Amino acid sequence: MARRIFFLSSAVLVPAATYYAYTWPGGVPWAVFVWFLFLVGVHDVVQRKHTILRNFPVIGHGRYLLEMVRPEMHQYFIESDTNGEPFPRELRSLAYQRAKQVRDTLPFGTRQEVHDPGYEWVEHTLAPPPDVEEHPRVRVGGPDCSKPYEASILNISAMSYGALSSAAILALNGAAKDGGFAHNTGEGGISRYHLEPGGDLVWQIGTGYFGCRTPDGRFDPDKFAEKAALEQVKMIEIKLSQGAKPAHGGILPASKVTPEIAAIRGVEVGKTVYSPPRHTAFEGPKGLLEFVARLRELSGGKPVGFKLCVGRPIEFMAICKAMIETRILPDFVTVDGGEGGTGAAPLEFANWVGAPLYEGLPFVHDMLTGIGVREHVKVFASGRAVTGFHMAIRLALGADVINSARGMMFALGCIQALRCNANTCPTGIATQDPALVAGLHVGDKRARVARYHANTVRALVEIAAAAGCRHPIELRRSMFRRRISRTEVRTLEQIYPSIEPGDLLEEPFPERYDADWRVATAEAFVPPCTDEGRATLLA
Repeated sequence: MARRIFFLSSAVLVPAATYYAYTWPGGVPWAVFVWFLFLVGVHDVVQRKHTILRNFPVIGHGRYLLEMVRPEMHQYFIESDTNGEPFPRELRSLAYQRAKQVRDTLPFGTRQEVHDPGYEWVEHTLAPPPDVEEHPRVRVGGPDCSKPYEASILNISAMSYGALSSAAILALNGAAKDGGFAHNTGEGGISRYHLEPGGDLVWQIGTGYFGCRTPDGRFDPDKFAEKAALEQVKMIEIKLSQGAKPAHGGILPASKVTPEIAAIRGVEVGKTVYSPPRHTAFEGPKGLLEFVARLRELSGGKPVGFKLCVGRPIEFMAICKAMIETRILPDFVTVDGGEGGTGAAPLEFANWVGAPLYEGLPFVHDMLTGIGVREHVKVFASGRAVTGFHMAIRLALGADVINSARGMMFALGCIQALRCNANTCPTGIATQDPALVAGLHVGDKRARVARYHANTVRALVEIAAAAGCRHPIELRRSMFRRRISRTEVRTLEQIYPSIEPGDLLEEPFPERYDADWRVATAEAFVPPCTDEGRATLLA
């Protein structure tokens, strides 16, 4: 729309200004000024690096002028993230700099308040290892998986086509192809924009079974098997819940449900799509694992796992007990934190439902360790990972692989306009408005995302080496410290004590898990907020 207004107004103002320059004695300066604005606007539309300028020629420069009046690495971004806390602007700037392959060093010392509670750091060594793994990868696939996948240690977290534009999906998947990492489709299904660039895919199956559903919204095994057989699909992820709206289900606003998206998802055009809060293809912990085994078989042996934000700890314990009884293991578990982002979520769910990643991640790692299956089940972590340090601390808390959505969005050019749910994203990323999508140049943003990935992994490797590790997976909780108060510091191992392999297989069980572990059953998730559930918990 802004481009259209610019060209329409130029068609009137430029000839008029030129005419008055010849007929009016004072018209020459005005004509020069109008021609200058016109040429600036043409340049803005033609250039490929700044989507804001392509979508809003001339007036888009106002944003960059405002940025010039304050330091480029100002500590806090003026808006808030989905949890209502300031998101450090310097982290967004860092993602931009790494994506653009420009200087990402920091002048004049740390921006952190090192004496304030919550400050974290990694212990370094005076003798870093001489040789390190420069391109770390992790093999995903347990004993029942016949097609394991060598995953990058950093991948694109779940973001659906529909929530994101076609241009954004093309750029992300193209970057995954160029950089050798994986792109999670999100629960919106596999579109042609996921397939055209040829990047590796993690196909996410949500409660709406988009892309593999019957007309009444049930799981369709035949449709699933057809798409799972695609060479680009390397892994399948069952989405139980996500951090931004756990136990709620996804939301795609009606304005984003175009005919193409409706066809991909199997839903009605122009109508808001609500994913159910729970699955209908299985019941209970054993049913979940049987569904995992079924999808693994239907996919021809590809790695299958599930994603969740930890809610009631006893429910994940129930899944672990089901693993013991059924001997069915997922190939991976993705842990999302309650601080995770999304394009549309109720405020109450975004702010106050679901365990933060720092609580959920070490818990899941400990549970899998305690039942003796951790070596076979990889753990993925998602939720606000932007820098190499973010990745390092998540690996120390129990992750094998990091998924990032926020960092990849910044690399695409996201300016946190907070218009994701209104279909008016000015950068053309989180919108289905063709006029705004046209401003996002796929080739330029594809290269930026690939560079962001490579530079951030490099930063992770350097941090791991500084801590004395040859591979980032060697990072441990004991290597990281957190300030509890101005006079007290603890290691993450002291805050989140580890348990030993097999500790949950025989008594005595670890004290902090003992009560819930005894109550958990492989037969059913504990029903929340019911007399039956209360009776079980209080037994």
